[in-house]
Amino acid sequence: MKKFTIAAALAATLFSTTAIAAAPSTEDVLATYANIAHAGYEDSLSTAKALQAAIATLVATPTEDSLSAAKAAWLAARAPYQQTEAYRFGNAIVDDFEGLVNAWPLDEGLIDYVDASYGTESDENPYYTANVIANPKLNVAGTMVDASKITKELLADTLQEADEVGSNVATGYHAIEFLLWGQDLNGTGPGAGTRAATDYDTANCTNGNCDRRAEYITAATDLLIDDLEGIVGAWSMSGEARAALADGGVAAIFSGLGSLSYGELAGERIKLGLIVHDPEEEHDCFSDNTHNSHYYDILGIQNVYTGSYTRVDGSVVEGPSIEDLLADKDAAVAKELTDNIAATVAAGAAMVKRAETIEAYDQMIGEGNTEGNAVVQAVVDGLVTQTKSLEKAVSALGLSGIEFEGSDSLDAPEKV
Repeated sequence: MKKFTIAAALAATLFSTTAIAAAPSTEDVLATYANIAHAGYEDSLSTAKALQAAIATLVATPTEDSLSAAKAAWLAARAPYQQTEAYRFGNAIVDDFEGLVNAWPLDEGLIDYVDASYGTESDENPYYTANVIANPKLNVAGTMVDASKITKELLADTLQEADEVGSNVATGYHAIEFLLWGQDLNGTGPGAGTRAATDYDTANCTNGNCDRRAEYITAATDLLIDDLEGIVGAWSMSGEARAALADGGVAAIFSGLGSLSYGELAGERIKLGLIVHDPEEEHDCFSDNTHNSHYYDILGIQNVYTGSYTRVDGSVVEGPSIEDLLADKDAAVAKELTDNIAATVAAGAAMVKRAETIEAYDQMIGEGNTEGNAVVQAVVDGLVTQTKSLEKAVSALGLSGIEFEGSDSLDAPEKV
C-alpha cells in the first residue's frame, strides 16, 4: 500500500510539473510570433532576390524561356510573402508596409498599354490610362512630372496612389505581375495573361517602348527588394516591429488573425468575387495564381496560431504558441479552434487542387458554375467558422479592446 502511495505521489508531481511547463509565458509566445515573422520576411526577401535575378536575365536576353523563368520566380516569391499577411491589422508597421508591396486591385492603364476593351477613362481615376511607360511627361495633380527616366523614386513618391486614388498601384508584386503576364482578357474563361517576351526586346519590339518597360520592371523589382529589406530589419532582434509587441501583446496577434480571416480574406478577397462573379475581384488576376494566394494566407493564420512555420529551405521555426496559451486556459476552445483552422486549410487545399486539375480560380467564381462556386464558398465558410472560434479564444483569454475587420460582402451583401 505504501509503495503504491509513493508511486502515485510521484506521478502526481510529474503531472503537475508537465502541466506547468505546458503553459508558456506571454513573452515566450510573442518571441515565437516575432521569430516566425522574421523568418517569413527573410524568405520573402530571398525569393524576391531570385525574382530580381530572373528579371535581369529577361531584360538582358528577352526570350520566351527567360520570361517563363521570371514568371516562375514571381510565383515562387508569392508563397512565403502571402504567409506573412497574418501579421497585418495587429501591427501598424506591417500595415504601412503592406500597401507598398501588395496593394490591389490596380488600374493597369496607369503603367502600360491596355486592350481597347479596358476603356479610356474612369470617373474615379484621372490616371486610368496615363501609361507612364509610353509617356515621358505626365501631369500629376496639376503638376508636370518628368518621367523620362523611370526610377524607384518616380514609382514610389509620385505614381503610387497618385492623387490619393487607391487603384493607382505603381509598385509591388502586382505591378510586376502585370508587367510579366499582361492583362488577362479571358474573363471567366480559361487562360491567364499572355504578354510576349518581345515586349522587352528592343531589337524586335512589340507594343512599343520596350526600353522603358524594362526600366519600369527593373525599378519596381529593386523597390520591392528595398521594402522587404526594411521589414526584415523591423522584425530583427532590435527591430521596431518586435519592440512594438510589448504594447500590442497577444491582443495584436488575435486582431491580425481575426481581421485577415473574416473581413479581408473571407469578405473582400473571396466572397465579393462570388457575389459579383467578376474575375477582376481575384487577387492575382494577371497570372491566375489567386488560388495559391488565398491558400497561403490561410496557412499563414495556422502558422501563427500553432507557432510553427516551414521555411522555403524546409527548416522549421517553432516555439511556444497562442495555441499552447489557449489550451492552458480552455482546452475545449483550443481544440475547437485548432480543428476549425485545419478544416479551413483543407478547404483551401481542395480549391488549389481544383485550380491545378480542372479550372482556374476566375472560372470557379464565374456565374452559373455551381460546383466551382461551392468549392470557393467552402473556403469562405471555413474562414467564418474559424473566426467565431477566434472570438471564443479572445474571451477565454480575457482579452479586451479587439475588433475584427468586417466586410459588407459578409455582413450586408445587399449593399454589394
